[in-house]
Order: sequence, then C-alpha cells, then structure tokens
Amino acid sequence: MNPSLVRQLLTYIDDKIYARVTLEELSRVFYYNKDYLMRIFKKELGITIIDYMNKKRVYSSLEELKTTEDSILKVALSHGFTSQEYYSEIFSKEMGTNPHNYRKFTKNHPSILEEERNRIRKNLTDIKYQLDQISQYKDNVPRSTVKKLSRF
Repeated sequence: MNPSLVRQLLTYIDDKIYARVTLEELSRVFYYNKDYLMRIFKKELGITIIDYMNKKRVYSSLEELKTTEDSILKVALSHGFTSQEYYSEIFSKEMGTNPHNYRKFTKNHPSILEEERNRIRKNLTDIKYQLDQISQYKDNVPRSTVKKLSRF
C-alpha cells in the first residue's frame, strides 16, 4: 500500500472537486496506471475514487439546496456534475431521496413522511461520518513516506 499516494490523490481531488476529474487525468498526473490507482484507493479507504468524488459533491451541494431557490440543474452543475439526471441519480443513491424532496425536507414540508425523514437523517449521518473519516485519514498520513537509510 502507498498511503502517501492516496493522500496525494485525495488532495488533488479535493482541490478540483467541482471540475471534471477523470481517472485518466489522475493516471497522467500521478504517473500510475488508473487500475492501480483505483485499487490502492479502494484498498486503503474502502471506497472507490468515483464514489468518493460523488459523495463529496453531493454533500457539498446540500447547503445550497437548503439555502437557495436555485434550480436543481444549477446546483448540480455548480457542484461538478455534468447533468441534472446524473446528479439526481447519485443524490438519490447517497441521500435516499431526490434533491427536490431533500429541499422539502429542509423546510419541514408536510408531504415528507416521517419514514423518509428518518432515512434522510440516517444517510446524512452516514455520508458525513464517512467523509470525516477520510478527511482524518488524509490529515494523519505523512506527506511523504521516505524511509530513513541506515548508516551501515
């Protein structure tokens, strides 16, 4: 395993989270085969690179959905998604509801049933916990893992 490389990947992805970051780009930037990068990332963090980017983008979009009346498309595009359809699909996977219903949830709309409220709360807690764990990992991995050479 190469924790320093995974940390560097996380830093690069986080810095460009709202841009289109591809596995091919990561491969070029880090001079590793994309299959290798995907494998070590998943092994080290338990999540794929694409899933990490999607979780991070969905999570970052929640506040905008809550505090603005911007269209779902505008929110999707401003958080690195290429279409409203893909954003809604990933959002539903991560949050257990679509962006429109999440917006209603944040305003305590009566059409959102208690079962859906509980599912949203649970998924929100889960995604926050997972992203916090990854952030702690990133903060605790040494910047380089250069081994000290013996004098002999």
